[in-house]
Amino acid sequence: MGGRDFASLLERFAASATRGDGTAFAACFTEDGVYRDYIYGDHRGRAEIRQMLEGLFHRDATRYHWQMFDPVFDGRIGYAWSLSTFVSTLPEFVGRRVVIDGMSRFLVRDGLIAEYAESVNGGIAMAQLGVEPARMARVFDRWTDRLKARPEVQAYLAGK
Repeated sequence: MGGRDFASLLERFAASATRGDGTAFAACFTEDGVYRDYIYGDHRGRAEIRQMLEGLFHRDATRYHWQMFDPVFDGRIGYAWSLSTFVSTLPEFVGRRVVIDGMSRFLVRDGLIAEYAESVNGGIAMAQLGVEPARMARVFDRWTDRLKARPEVQAYLAGK
């Protein structure tokens, strides 16, 4: 797989997410692929990834759109900057529009995504929704705990 193939994979990935087509979205992943979402956590395998998109993303939002920009790929690992937007359907935030930028990391195997992870400033999304500061602080604490619990972060910190 080269850079053009990777860019095409990202186009299919983002377009299927935008449409809410969980089957097409999950087909971008290997059978044992992992999607690491900063809100919904880790989802393993195509069935869980499909359910995450259809049962969580598109349950909690409407008018969802996701686009990848500036993809780079070395034959195994790829990165892209993205913009996404949605309108919340959550009762306490219904009708509020959010725009998010993020960086995505893709581990690719046999032309498919074996692992996806993202770095997103969720505080910006929560501010747009109108989340109360105390609730944001609790979420940030959970995200901090999740980050520090990752084996690669623990190994990094142990070496410093």
